[in-house]
Amino acid sequence: MYLNKKVVVVLPSYNASATLKQTYSEIPFDLVDDVVLVDDKSYDNTVEIARSLGINHIVVHDVNRGYGGNQKSCYDKALALNADIIVMLHPDYQYSPKLVRAMVSVIGEGLYEVMFGSRILGKGALKGGMPMYKYLANRVLTLAQNILMNQKLSEYHTGYRAYSSAVLKAIPYHKNSDDFVFDNQVVAQIFYAQFEIGEITCPTKYFEGASSISFSRSVSYGLGVLGVSFRYFLTKIKLYKWNLLTF
Repeated sequence: MYLNKKVVVVLPSYNASATLKQTYSEIPFDLVDDVVLVDDKSYDNTVEIARSLGINHIVVHDVNRGYGGNQKSCYDKALALNADIIVMLHPDYQYSPKLVRAMVSVIGEGLYEVMFGSRILGKGALKGGMPMYKYLANRVLTLAQNILMNQKLSEYHTGYRAYSSAVLKAIPYHKNSDDFVFDNQVVAQIFYAQFEIGEITCPTKYFEGASSISFSRSVSYGLGVLGVSFRYFLTKIKLYKWNLLTF
């Protein structure tokens, strides 16, 4: 419990058996009240390891719903548990669980209602092994998104995020894609609902076995991201009405 606020960490999981234990062991449980793991029909023993670790809230999909579909289940469960602050932490250990404390404190103190762990602030991305083509694509996409969305984030593509429950209740995230572009649709919804996003420098790790998407899917993701930003821009200038931005 942080300042009388219930903190729930959600773990969107897919074949995370090799890294789940290490990720879970570094969660600051003096601050975190509950952990939710959603397994997106893994073909390894992620669920068995989660149970052995004592994770009480485990949701198992009977079909693979995709990264966005996994997050929808994560947030639904966290809100059902009456969470005040929800932190999405990938169980593949690319992001340090030790930053949960800092991200929660910013939201808990009322400074921001959304916090992102940014790999781009500082030199964390390349130092951590981010492939150069991904780094350059990140920078180009983020520049385009900042222009179209009239914002100034260092990156839109981090998977390390914390939200106040008020934000997740205020945006129609169930309308979003079940694929990777879900993350950027959420960003558009957050800004459209007039919430602000804070960022904190986040070291990251790229290693064999860590989750990643192929080059072809990265291209598809990039085009999807640009599509989100253009539709957001056209909606803001009232030339288009995008139903993803309203209930």
